[in-house]
Amino acid sequence: MRAGPSQDEIRRQNLGALLRHVHVHGATTRAELTTTLGLNRSTIGALTADLAGAGLVSETTPKQTRRAGRPSLVVQPESVRVYAYAYSIEVDRLRAARIGLGGAVLDRRELDRPRGLLAAEAAPLLAGAAREMQQAVPAGSICVGTGVAVCQMVRRDDGRTWLAPATGWIDEPIGAALDAELGYDQPVTVGNVADVAAFAEHARGVAAGCDNVIYLYGDVGVGAGIIAGGRRLTGHGGYGGEVGHMKVLREGELCECGSRGCWETMIGEQGLFRAASRPDARGRDALLALFDAAGRGDARAQTAVRQAGDWLGFGVANLVNIFNPEMVIFGGTIRDLYLASAAQVRSRLNSNALSACLEHVRLRTPKLGQDAALIGAAELAFERLLADPLDAG
Repeated sequence: MRAGPSQDEIRRQNLGALLRHVHVHGATTRAELTTTLGLNRSTIGALTADLAGAGLVSETTPKQTRRAGRPSLVVQPESVRVYAYAYSIEVDRLRAARIGLGGAVLDRRELDRPRGLLAAEAAPLLAGAAREMQQAVPAGSICVGTGVAVCQMVRRDDGRTWLAPATGWIDEPIGAALDAELGYDQPVTVGNVADVAAFAEHARGVAAGCDNVIYLYGDVGVGAGIIAGGRRLTGHGGYGGEVGHMKVLREGELCECGSRGCWETMIGEQGLFRAASRPDARGRDALLALFDAAGRGDARAQTAVRQAGDWLGFGVANLVNIFNPEMVIFGGTIRDLYLASAAQVRSRLNSNALSACLEHVRLRTPKLGQDAALIGAAELAFERLLADPLDAG
């Protein structure tokens, strides 16, 4: 029989649970931690002392209290001193941020990205942004790692991108390339942008408190981050959530994956431009101009948006029937499409989704906005620290 956990293992688990709580929920009194974590006051005191000694949290006296007696100390994450670097590699831009424990965005940079820029070319640009931000880091700070969000399929084991014809990345080693450029001791963790954005919105955004969530993300293509039973659903190799390649038409348009009739050919960038007779248009700015034209009465733009909205609702209905989520979040360019065609989306969803699955589902846009991918990438880096706070160096 396997022996039960040792006292040291239990202590480390409790340290992780406490740090995770203040990381997600912010400043919390010792009394609240005692109730939430189900531990006694002396244990909470010992755990916070260990975390404070490691420079991960601090304790302060509350400014106001209505209770008589000695006030409960407030435990808060050391957001300024403990941080991760986060990167979001998108079709038309590169974004970098320094994000503190607790989810605070401390610094950020944004660069244009020519389409087709390879990992070996993108890594020096991102590393340069990190070096710029490093100049403002206070002495004695702790960098726990680096997280990267990319708008394509990512192999979980080694962080290599697998299939991304739209961006020119096929089997690109972005994790290794960035690790070599940065030269840090901490690991670089890579994830799909939809998956990490779902992670962020579930932890501290619009989906906080929801255990079953679908986050749809649009760029050139369409992907999804899926939270099922409170856990990220990424699949065996990390390729789960490629909902844009759900087949919706037997003989539809040719998709960049090589198949025909994929959902993203109907609701993605190129599908919208094709339907609006704008074959040479590309990029987020052109897409926003299309939505603006539809709002101003351009007939072709309106037809394209209504058609795409109907297909968006069609695919969402399928996902609702399969996963029975509490919430569907529309991010990236899918957010803009949803806002421009909400009536079509809801109409198709109401007609196609099973009533039992539809009963409680809510349609939302991201609370964290464009920061969702960066905050989610940082969460990948923080995971190692939160799992074992005293052994993450």
